[in-house]
Amino acid sequence: MNPFSYARASDVADAIRQIAADPAARFVAGGTNLIDLMKYDVEHPARLIDISQLPLKSIEETPEGGLLIGAMVPNSDLAYHPLIEQRYPLLASAILAGASQQLRNMASTGGNLLQRTRCFYFYDVVTPCNKRKPGSGCSAISGVNRINAILGTSDACIATHPSDMCVALAALDARVHVAGPGGARTVAFPDFHRLPGATPERDTNLESDEIITGIEIPAKGFNANYSYLKIRDRLSYAFALVSVAAALELEGDTIKEARLALGGVAHKPWRDPAAEAAMRGQHAGESAFTKAADLLLQGAQGYGHNNFKIGLARRAIVRTLSQAARGMPQSQSVKKIR
Repeated sequence: MNPFSYARASDVADAIRQIAADPAARFVAGGTNLIDLMKYDVEHPARLIDISQLPLKSIEETPEGGLLIGAMVPNSDLAYHPLIEQRYPLLASAILAGASQQLRNMASTGGNLLQRTRCFYFYDVVTPCNKRKPGSGCSAISGVNRINAILGTSDACIATHPSDMCVALAALDARVHVAGPGGARTVAFPDFHRLPGATPERDTNLESDEIITGIEIPAKGFNANYSYLKIRDRLSYAFALVSVAAALELEGDTIKEARLALGGVAHKPWRDPAAEAAMRGQHAGESAFTKAADLLLQGAQGYGHNNFKIGLARRAIVRTLSQAARGMPQSQSVKKIR
């Protein structure tokens, strides 16, 4: 690990002042991802700004009936918060599907959004990787790419975003609150993370001198008909090969509204409004779910080792929507798929 200097921010304004004065510095909160990257020599900031003590640890109701989650709320606290468990169980389930209890205790809500990819070649500093060194090439395209993306890829990168929490937030239409030298702004969740395009080194549209202050989720939580299904190589402490967040609003057996997002398949949580629109007004059954899966996976492309993900994703989508329709969400404590 490279030497670095350390400072602690006293409040949000101080954090912004410090990062604006040194854009090459990095914020650190729980450190569950950044410290690993530093140990592997993937990232080597000369300065860390500790934001773990910022007063952003509350979960408050908004005037519109939703919730505003402070960026420093630990993942465990968020998953077990009564309002999240009662009104947004999809989010609680996704968080509990991720990492380990020890990591969830440390990981911050804002930091979860900023996780970097787990592509083998991103971590292997002796191989070319456009995310680490723009213009050097993507080793994964012709390499061991079993865990890599099948949607939204480019010639520069086929990495995937690793978060479980973000897949649920995408399905729930969350908004990200950020602040910087120019003031505060709010970013719709689909616009927060980026596809790789020609600039895979940029994972998000957060500017280098900005900080996440909170995540807002709207009032509708789909707490009756939802499910989060995570398919992985082992039953715990593993990233998703494919994950699905599904939420339905039903009138009898008819779908009034649907939400559907995928993880483990793209550089960002993958959601397509056309797939959701196709389910509205349809019978909540396999026919509608299969059509939605086909729409969501339009353009999916494997790179050899990960070809299996296309069929796996299709089956997982239908299974997760079926769980949601039955009101029988996937358990995160008993991981056998229902």
